[in-house]
Amino acid sequence: MSGAIPLLTAYEKGCLAERQPLPDRYIGLSDEEMDARIAAAKAALGRRLVILGHHYQRDDVIKFADYTGDSYKLSHQVAKHPDAEFIVFCGVHFMAESADVLSADHQQVILPDLAAGCSMADMADPEQLEIAWNELQAMLHAESPVRADSKASVIPVTYINSAASIKAFCGERGGVVCTSSNAAATLAWAWAHGEKVLFLPDQHLGRNTAYAMGVPLDEMAVWDPNDVRGGLTADEVRRARIILWKGHCSVHTRFTARQIQQVRAQHPGIRVIVHPEVPWDVVQAADEAGSTEYIIRQVTSSPPGSVWAVGTEIHLVNRLADEVAPERTVLSIDPFGCLCSTMFRVSPNHLLWVLEGLVDGEVHNRIVVPPDQKHWTKVALDRMLSIS
Repeated sequence: MSGAIPLLTAYEKGCLAERQPLPDRYIGLSDEEMDARIAAAKAALGRRLVILGHHYQRDDVIKFADYTGDSYKLSHQVAKHPDAEFIVFCGVHFMAESADVLSADHQQVILPDLAAGCSMADMADPEQLEIAWNELQAMLHAESPVRADSKASVIPVTYINSAASIKAFCGERGGVVCTSSNAAATLAWAWAHGEKVLFLPDQHLGRNTAYAMGVPLDEMAVWDPNDVRGGLTADEVRRARIILWKGHCSVHTRFTARQIQQVRAQHPGIRVIVHPEVPWDVVQAADEAGSTEYIIRQVTSSPPGSVWAVGTEIHLVNRLADEVAPERTVLSIDPFGCLCSTMFRVSPNHLLWVLEGLVDGEVHNRIVVPPDQKHWTKVALDRMLSIS
């Protein structure tokens, strides 16, 4: 297993100024002691606590989660526990932000380590999005201004892997949030409400989903936020049905079509399934593509003895191989495995620290979305949750 440790994102740098260091007394504990103390803290908090764990979490953390899943599945769990005072989200910052937006006023959302961020989410900057939005409107309406009663020209759709400020921007402009589980349904909703979609921050999820829905590649354009007018001409924007923000997942872009060729040569008859955050040519080389929940369903429902190569984060792949589908052979497309190093920052030490703090009446690492963003973020998330 290997994975390059990326530089801290802007979000993470901001968090470090307020981030409390892990106390020395939580360093160097044995696994047995941490497990016993985490279990004791959970028992003491009882129904006051809900722990959510993303599939990419390390095994020594996710085993304590009350619910496991992808972002979409976990988003539904918040409202199911109105009596819980504390929601501890073992994931990354944008997930905890979404939980805070969807939680009740009396609930507090906690991220065990504030440095658990997402480089993809950091690729969508609010100021750059504001500039891009204004430039798109100017490019599209320079010759034919939109009438007040006409269909909206552009619907902004942001992947849930984005900051609350980006979600709020989309919500305020008639847009919506999506996950990899409901991306196709969300794009269908967006095209029913507008002529074009601005999809951010992951270009690969947008491209792969739209292509699977029948949109040809020549009706897609990539908007580079670091280039003048996104590096596009007005004609290119007008021709595009979907405008893709130039962002990506540093884990999923490590998978290649060449790796799939090699794994097929080594294991004739193997089934290859990948996450839609991988590049387009990787999806085309695979047998299937879908969200983490889809991958789990396909592998676990396959006949015993099936052999699978999976293109997603290594913790989920290993869990499929060892626990979820032990009667199947499951391996990673990448022979070294692809680790989400920022997700890995949530350790059992951090989980123990925040839980024992709650038992003692101290809240560490609370995530609070500013009030001016919360309303429109919730609008965008509620639209997402209403789309089947």
